[in-house]
Amino acid sequence: MNKEEQVLMGFRDLFNKLVWLNKGKMENSLKGYKPSEVHCIEYIEKNVDSNVTKLAESFYMTRGAISKITKQLLKKGLIESYRKPDNKKEIYFRLTEKGKVIYNIHEDLHKEFQERDKAVFEQITEEQFDSMLSFVETYSRHLDAEIKKRGISIEPE
Repeated sequence: MNKEEQVLMGFRDLFNKLVWLNKGKMENSLKGYKPSEVHCIEYIEKNVDSNVTKLAESFYMTRGAISKITKQLLKKGLIESYRKPDNKKEIYFRLTEKGKVIYNIHEDLHKEFQERDKAVFEQITEEQFDSMLSFVETYSRHLDAEIKKRGISIEPE
């Protein structure tokens, strides 16, 4: 296996371990909520004027799939929709108090996991962080260009 394959396998392996390690605690603390719902709640809280299009682009999902998720969130009373006075057409979302409770539980879990893994990150030098971040940014730009080149859209044509 060459270094490129080792890096990609390493990323996959790390991601899978994180998911496996965090899954039980996440599921117990956020019972009754799907990961996609929780991630939409997180996005809506962190991004002003969130709408179906922005959510779809962020999660690489179709607008139809996001519409389904946001309808569930509305039904569960976790988000509310609103329109701006100058744009009656576009529908935006914000969290309700109930939605903020779920957001805070999720954030607290992330902080707990971050604390658990702190020992590893404390050993990383600034140069190593910069190198890793540079690689991630470069690879991400490459994948964005590939997506654009192929004309791949999040919406079926």
